[in-house]
Amino acid sequence: MAAAGRLDLDGNPIRPMTICMIGAGGFIGSHLCEKLMAETPHTVLAVDVYSDKIKHLLDPPTAAEGQQARHSWDGRIQFHRLNIKHDSRLEGLIKMSDLELVSFIRRKFFLRTCSTVVVLPSLTRNLDVTINLAAICTPADYNTRPLDTIYSNFIDALPVVRYCSENNKRLIHFSTCEVYGKTIGSFLPKDHPLRKEPDFYVLTEDASPCIFGPIEKQRWSYACAKQLIERLIYGEGAENGLEFTIVRPFNWIGPRMDFIPGIDGPSEGVPRVLACFSNNLLRREPLKLVDGGQSQRTFVYIKDAIEAVLLMIENPERANGHIFNVGNPNNEVTVKQLAEIMTQVYSKVSGEPPLEVATIDVSSKEFYGEGYDDSDKRIPDMTIINKQLGWNPKTSLWDLLDSTLTYQHRTYAEAIKRATAKPVASSS
Repeated sequence: MAAAGRLDLDGNPIRPMTICMIGAGGFIGSHLCEKLMAETPHTVLAVDVYSDKIKHLLDPPTAAEGQQARHSWDGRIQFHRLNIKHDSRLEGLIKMSDLELVSFIRRKFFLRTCSTVVVLPSLTRNLDVTINLAAICTPADYNTRPLDTIYSNFIDALPVVRYCSENNKRLIHFSTCEVYGKTIGSFLPKDHPLRKEPDFYVLTEDASPCIFGPIEKQRWSYACAKQLIERLIYGEGAENGLEFTIVRPFNWIGPRMDFIPGIDGPSEGVPRVLACFSNNLLRREPLKLVDGGQSQRTFVYIKDAIEAVLLMIENPERANGHIFNVGNPNNEVTVKQLAEIMTQVYSKVSGEPPLEVATIDVSSKEFYGEGYDDSDKRIPDMTIINKQLGWNPKTSLWDLLDSTLTYQHRTYAEAIKRATAKPVASSS
């Protein structure tokens, strides 16, 4: 457990909190759970339909570690397998009172064996904050599953907002940088000098407009749903006093992100760009550049981003009522440049020479289907988060890709070799 005496940004002692984390089993949730267990005294009620990515936090010590061994976080994380679409238990978790929470956790975590009773620390506090990470957030789904995308990101999030508002619980809601849509500069001629002016492309939480494409471009179903839930949360704050923080991630990258098709995800699945490129590299296939890979993006390392989230959790007076961009404007590249860097990094990590033809161009219609559209740039302004929380990202693009691709190679390379190996012909 983290050492006592931790202070917030204003020098006040940080008391132990109880956190309901919806989507705890995903990429971001798994890293946040690790951080909370390793460095804080906080308790996490982890809500998800899958637990694979946090299994190492939930499992008891192995036989090799000995029966008497205990993790430093024993009793501070519990998993609730439920789907927020149709499970009334979620409201109970969010609205728990002091006595209900103590009774519930004691029932869950008094571990009895024939010779030993492990008594966990008593808990005498309310649920402090709900963090909602649940979403469909893969661009390939926005075109092919627009209804699921809208329901997941708006309709399914409505009860979470309502439960928090009605029960006076603080909410940290994860939105997306896609709510900004297209930049103002994208509507100017390509050679117009104003396209290079920051006012025309840098995205600011309290000033930049949200500009989407036409309705027939279903790619914007995700951004519209996310913007609408943001407006609802903001309205609950204004009318009903909901304490909230909204997070707008700008391409958080790191181990355990997405899936590799045919290995730990559907063969026909299309994950986000980093996992797509990783899949190509692992299979020694050319990386597919949608529409030439000219879109510009920024990338931030997951461990840097999680530092920002922890600051939001532990500094409510500074975070409440704010929307925060969380990205790294120093790691700006085109998607084509990203492919080139990833090819170099993976060659270093794997020891394999890069392909002679490292990339191929595909149209967005071919790759994503009808209705795809895109934003030209997503460059975050970092003024507000720096002022309120003093946060700045640290990890360079090369270093975050080195860490991520080392994990991808170690985790998937052998599985892909086995999956793609041709059966040996019989000699008889």
